[in-house]
Amino acid sequence: MNLNELVALDAGSVMATYGRHPVAFVRGEGSRLYDSEGREYLDFLTGLAVCSLGHAHPEVAEAIATQARTLLHVSNLYYNDVQPLLAARLDGLLGAQGPGGVPRGDGGRVFFANSGAEANECAIKLARRYGQRHGGADRFHVVSALNSFHGRTLSALAATGQPAKQATFQPLPSGFSQVPYGDLDALRAEADRLGSGLAAVLLEAVQAEGGVNVAPPGYLEGVRELCDDTGALLAIDEVQTGLGRTGRWFGFEHFDIAPDVVTLAKALGNGMPIGACWAKAEVAKAFEAGDHATTFGGQPLAARAALTTLEVMERERVPERAARAGARLAEGLAQTPGVSSVRGLGLLLAAELASGDAKAAAAACLEQGLIVNAVTGTALRFAPSLLVSEEEIDEALAVVGKALASGH
Repeated sequence: MNLNELVALDAGSVMATYGRHPVAFVRGEGSRLYDSEGREYLDFLTGLAVCSLGHAHPEVAEAIATQARTLLHVSNLYYNDVQPLLAARLDGLLGAQGPGGVPRGDGGRVFFANSGAEANECAIKLARRYGQRHGGADRFHVVSALNSFHGRTLSALAATGQPAKQATFQPLPSGFSQVPYGDLDALRAEADRLGSGLAAVLLEAVQAEGGVNVAPPGYLEGVRELCDDTGALLAIDEVQTGLGRTGRWFGFEHFDIAPDVVTLAKALGNGMPIGACWAKAEVAKAFEAGDHATTFGGQPLAARAALTTLEVMERERVPERAARAGARLAEGLAQTPGVSSVRGLGLLLAAELASGDAKAAAAACLEQGLIVNAVTGTALRFAPSLLVSEEEIDEALAVVGKALASGH
């Protein structure tokens, strides 16, 4: 089908919840996408930081195909032979060591879901269950940050610090509040107000959807100290920043903290829908059988895709690659006329434009075969494959320069 036919079918069949761009992608390979009209694009958004090994990575694709021919799905009422392997692999990355290589007790436990929003739902429910067990029925409140994004389910949306996204769906679940990101005094004041009702603080090490805002120096360390003082859990949302994207395995590793709970998704399956909520073992014990569940979470097909993705990531040393490639991309963007500043970590970057409309600039890039997006009204977001080449970075920079030079 051509683009016009696909657009017409979509309009008559799909709920209109997305403002789509006028392109339909039908094939991908590495950092390249191809549309229904045969045009080639350089993808520097990777499905919103999902395809971190690039499109149709051959090892991941083969693992999915082999698993599909072997066993697609069994209920979580039974064991399968992939889910525990994946959980142990994640715990090896998250649970074995804390700041400075200090062991984090006996590691942690993982709950598997289907998305980042569901991973955050799990974290919220776990915080409430833990709060009940270590403070009573009134310990259920979660504090997050303004400008944060944690998902679109009702409780994840209630934790999201973007009132414009919340307004349509009021009343949202109670027990949530937001304070300015990076403001320890505001967080301390909110913790004092809540007293023993504070169950958890939920934050991003880098506010990705909020504009690629990196936590200021000392902030997360101060939050960790506050949580220790109050007995609240520190939950870090690594849905977009996790698994090498920032130049470390996890965004929080740029700071001297050890979270109690970490949520993951996006890059974990390299395109296969899967999310995960990791918690320290003593925190995870708050859940009992029946407290939380999901039909598809950790099923063999998704778990195999994720396990293979992690194997490739570790072999390719993607955090180091992202740090090197991110430095090249950031330097190139900073030297591009029309870019006033660059922020972010690794290969999660935002280029603040000196003037003009970021949406128009992103559209101009798309027209010239480069996929980026307007993460704010004045900033473009870049999240290419963690295996992106130097040549592809230079190609993208040339397109950005041309797009901005045209007046966008």
